[in-house]
Amino acid sequence: MERKTLGNSDLKVSRLGLGCMSMADFYGASDPDESIKLLHRSLELGINFFDTADIYGVGQSEELLKRAFKNDWGRIVLASKFGILPDADGGITGRNARPEYVKQACEASLKRLGRETIDLYYLHRIDPDVPVEDTIGAMGELVKAGKVRYIGISEVDGDTLRRVHEVHPVTALQNEFSLWAREPENDTLPVCRELNIGMVAYSPLGRGFLAGAVTARKDLGKGDRRLVLPRFEQQAMERNQKFTEVIGKLAKEKSVTPAQLALAWVLQNGEDVFPIPGTKKISRLEENVASLKIQLSEDDIAVIDEHLPAGSAEGGRY
Repeated sequence: MERKTLGNSDLKVSRLGLGCMSMADFYGASDPDESIKLLHRSLELGINFFDTADIYGVGQSEELLKRAFKNDWGRIVLASKFGILPDADGGITGRNARPEYVKQACEASLKRLGRETIDLYYLHRIDPDVPVEDTIGAMGELVKAGKVRYIGISEVDGDTLRRVHEVHPVTALQNEFSLWAREPENDTLPVCRELNIGMVAYSPLGRGFLAGAVTARKDLGKGDRRLVLPRFEQQAMERNQKFTEVIGKLAKEKSVTPAQLALAWVLQNGEDVFPIPGTKKISRLEENVASLKIQLSEDDIAVIDEHLPAGSAEGGRY
């Protein structure tokens, strides 16, 4: 698989990464042994860019990566995140990005991972009670201490990205970016290119919706976190069927799957855009990797722009 330099770093990452949230029971129960097999298969397919966070399963995802790659860390580019606090049931109870907490969170992640350094460490979400510049400054201290190689930030706009980049160089911005979350096109992606920051696109398949994997709320099992998201309310899902219809029609014309077409669109936004779709199934993983061979024509893009313009999704992302 082709690898590209991520932003202003020396990290060479696969064009397609793997998001590891779904292996930590966020989208229903997961099987750790099957997840290990999937992680190993990812490496076989050429993926070397793995994305996790301390909130995923309250450390479960990081520990899973340790099990899978403890003898292969030299082949892996590892990203993790901090700043969202879990409750007793693995949900979200708040945020903490205070400078004194930054080091504490990093040390805890390193212990779970069994590593001395994290390649890319993100602020998962801004803490509204803490100036983001203070948080980024503390993250920069982790770089100086050798605990972290590069820093990133998630879910911020272009203006905020410029501000934090002045405090310490930011290597990657991780924002939701997909056919039903196109906001980065005109806001953050131009700023990323101006500052040589990589764009890491999470949920590029709309949490399974754009792949046709979820058509109604009944498809979501007990404990699936999508049940609390506005776009997965039944009325919103019904109105958003226009996405699956347009994607499905184009995919059929090109003899590919809807997931592959949706991923191809994200990839075609530029070689500095790195989607990190997550999955619990090896068959889906292999399907996703095959999207790298798909090229969309100008006519394909025109159809998408006409029928699925930015802002046309029903319901908020959160």
